[in-house]
Amino acid sequence: MELTEVKGRIFDIQRFSVHDGPGIRSIVFLKGCRLRCRWCCNPESQEYDIQTMNKDGVIETVGRDVTVGEVMEEVEKDRIFYRRSGGGMTLSGGESMCQPDFAEALFMEAHERGINTAIETTACASAETVRRLVPHIDTVMMDIKHMNSEKHYTYTGQHNEKMLENAKLIADMSDNFIIRVPVIPTFNDTEEEIRAIAQFASRLRGVEQLHLLPYHAFGTDKYRWLGREYTLPEIEPPSNEHMERLLAVVNATGLHGQIGG
Repeated sequence: MELTEVKGRIFDIQRFSVHDGPGIRSIVFLKGCRLRCRWCCNPESQEYDIQTMNKDGVIETVGRDVTVGEVMEEVEKDRIFYRRSGGGMTLSGGESMCQPDFAEALFMEAHERGINTAIETTACASAETVRRLVPHIDTVMMDIKHMNSEKHYTYTGQHNEKMLENAKLIADMSDNFIIRVPVIPTFNDTEEEIRAIAQFASRLRGVEQLHLLPYHAFGTDKYRWLGREYTLPEIEPPSNEHMERLLAVVNATGLHGQIGG
């Protein structure tokens, strides 16, 4: 089968992003994720199934099946901006590694066309999938949410051992590997918790950057639209002062930290 004919399921393509990899990028959001992070701002990404959202009486279908060729037709529209800014295509989700055939074909086709590739991932996948995809990815941005496996399970529905092992594997394979930490009050926003993540990241080969992503509540309405309960209703975004303290903790490990990604 031609790469352009490989099919997958997405729920959005966002153009002109400057926060999801180097330069100006097109973000392709894939359906499906094994995690159920309680703060997830894209709950419509979690289920692989095509869903409907009831936006206060307006019914919207979430998810569509597309070919690699159809995605690349949209991505190609901004080629001039990629060239000028060093940007390209980023796969996000959901978890792109849950659709490895589609993700691999997208990355390979992008490279065939001279387009830079990146991924936002939790690496909640098999080591085989990681080994298959990483050679086709120019920048890997991986979330590490917590070092304590039981707390990780309580808030995400998955233990973290596989993901941490995959982080080591990615570090051995990738020349541009960035660790990102969503900072979630009540879950991982203490200096001790961030220090533990930063110390782990600092021991990964070639990892120099760690991005702290402050919690926000922008996606909470989506839970209501999907008929779901948002289970962290009481928490507030961390203050700028608190984020600066956490940033200092990261920098003290020798990594280059930044707030936002």
